[in-house]
Amino acid sequence: MEQKRKRVGIMGGTFDPIHIGHLILGEKAYEQLELDKVLFMPSGNPPHKKNRPGCASDEQRVEMVRRAISMNPHFDLSLVEMNEEGYSYTFRTLEHLNEEHPDTDYYFIIGGDSLFDFESWMKPERICAAAILVVATRDHVQTSDLDAKMQQLSKKYNGRFLRLDTLNMDVSSRNIRSWIHDGKSVRYYVPDEVRHYIEEQLMYRGTME
Repeated sequence: MEQKRKRVGIMGGTFDPIHIGHLILGEKAYEQLELDKVLFMPSGNPPHKKNRPGCASDEQRVEMVRRAISMNPHFDLSLVEMNEEGYSYTFRTLEHLNEEHPDTDYYFIIGGDSLFDFESWMKPERICAAAILVVATRDHVQTSDLDAKMQQLSKKYNGRFLRLDTLNMDVSSRNIRSWIHDGKSVRYYVPDEVRHYIEEQLMYRGTME
C-alpha cells in the first residue's frame, strides 16, 4: 500500500517581529490546504534585508517566533535558514528540505505583494520545481490581478500556484516597529508573549530603517 505523502506549509520571513497576521495566515493555510503542519522559518540573512538598522537580532527574532507559536500543536519552528554561510535563498532551502524529506510536499506561503516580485527572486524556476506556491491576498491587490499573475507565472515556470482564501490582514512588521519606536501600543497586533519580550529587551527603540 502506497504511503500517503505529508503536506507541510512553510511561512518564511524575517519575523521582525512576528505578528497576528503571520499567525492567522499560517492557521488558515493549515486549515484550507489540509496540511500536517506549518513551519515558521526565520530568515537568517536574506540578501534584500541585510544590515537593517533598528531591527532585532537573529536570536531575538527566533525567540519571538518560538514564543508566538508555542501553544499551537501544528506550528513548528524551523532554523534551517539560520546558518553561518551568509545569504539564504529560498530555492536552496526548499531543495534541501526535499532531499531530507522525499515523502513530503511543501507549500511555500507568500503574500500577494511578493507574487509580483517573484520573477526577481533567485532561481524562480527551481522554487516552482521544489514547492507549491500559496498566495495570500492583500488589501491593495485585486483578486483578478493576483489570478492573472499566478497564471502567467505558472505557465512561465511550469509551477503550481494556489490562492489562499483568507481575511486581509494588512499589517506589517515595519508598521509595528514604527509604532513601538513612537511609543504607541501594539497590543493585539502581536501575541502577549511576544509583546512582553519586546518590552523586556527594549527592542525597536533606536534608529529606524
